[in-house]
Amino acid sequence: MPRQQRPARANSARSKSDRSNPGRTSAAARGRRPSTPVATDGPVLELDVERIAHGGVAVAHHEGRVVFVADAIPGERVRARVTDSAHARFWRADALEVLTASDDRRPHVWAEASIDRAPERRAGGAEFGHISPERQRALKAEVLVDALRRMGGVDREVEVLPVQADFAPGVRADGTGWRTRVRLQVDDQGRVGPYAARSHTVVPVASVPLAVDELADLAPLADRFPGARTVDLVAPSGADPQVIVVDEGERMPRGRRPVTTEIVGDRSFAVDRDGFWQVHRGAAATLSKAVQELVDADRFDPRAANLDLYGGVGLLAAAVGDRFGETVRITSVESDERATTHAGANLADWVGARAVTARVDRYLAELEDGAGPGERARLRDATVVLDPPRSGAGRDVVDRLVALQPRQLVYVACDPVALARDIGLLRERGYELEELQAVDLFPNTHHVEAVARLAAIV
Repeated sequence: MPRQQRPARANSARSKSDRSNPGRTSAAARGRRPSTPVATDGPVLELDVERIAHGGVAVAHHEGRVVFVADAIPGERVRARVTDSAHARFWRADALEVLTASDDRRPHVWAEASIDRAPERRAGGAEFGHISPERQRALKAEVLVDALRRMGGVDREVEVLPVQADFAPGVRADGTGWRTRVRLQVDDQGRVGPYAARSHTVVPVASVPLAVDELADLAPLADRFPGARTVDLVAPSGADPQVIVVDEGERMPRGRRPVTTEIVGDRSFAVDRDGFWQVHRGAAATLSKAVQELVDADRFDPRAANLDLYGGVGLLAAAVGDRFGETVRITSVESDERATTHAGANLADWVGARAVTARVDRYLAELEDGAGPGERARLRDATVVLDPPRSGAGRDVVDRLVALQPRQLVYVACDPVALARDIGLLRERGYELEELQAVDLFPNTHHVEAVARLAAIV
């Protein structure tokens, strides 16, 4: 099992949010960013924490002003230091001490992120690690319900469910041991660690508890990498885990890139080692099952011009094909050319499946402008699965999609606010939310995944 490989591509193991423009790299990938200034001498307040907000921070009030408090739980009373008072309507603060603890508070699953540490030295990436798993899921449900009501115009009860145990062997009940892709930063002295919460200061750590065990065992946390930018840990389900050191001076390589294999049920998916894949060990199987369940079989036509938008390497198109058979016609649309190449191979079992490299908005515009009467009829009979980046589909894509009048939409989302906004846009244009599933694909963080079905109002 290789311990280090050098060099690797700069955007290795990129997140879903990067897929909105895969030709660009993030600021982090282009070079080390300066630390974000955080006030360490702001006023200290005693606050009664009221509720949770989108983004993982809690909400309190002080003299009529909203205060967003990190590392607190609704119902607690805390001492917190104000770190940002630049805004007239709200401040930001870090909890320093819990005066009245919630029954749901527990020792943080990551010692280096504990409230016992100075806020500027708390490891980021596990902002709910001090909360019991059950309360974490309840808080995520509250955020989703609130977003749906305010932005989607929908009043709906939501339960966030844990990942099915047999989909995620090795993942522990405390919400650790699930990440198959981990990015560690490297500071100017070559030390390895995550960024501190809400900053770009590297925090050396002794463990990475959210990682799957094989990556936790490989993580070179005590080593130094002078001149490197990041250390990426990758554990594909169909290949050996690897540690990849990304050099400071590296540029995007041309030509051949390493390809690995991910296994979902009885299927294997080729994917670039540094390409997008869901990070939770059980996420791919979970989302495949959710999409299969939410597609309404009575509305599904295998001969229609079915679409898989933001399709990646074809995971969700394959889920549709596996449910409805080898005659399914479905087109997977993805702007990353490498992913599209893999999707074409991964979907070879279905005669009517194809993969297209295109931006989703442009592809839909071309369909709207160029489809003849027969294709328009097949589009009206279509089921559309879409799994957009964290920012959501947005107004332009929604408008172009609605113009095609597909029968049903199955929308996979990792951001509740973006999902709720797009549901609101779709409802204004004649589609109604029928069913929604939410699942905890990111334990010990504030993130939550949801899958929704919307159908045209007849």
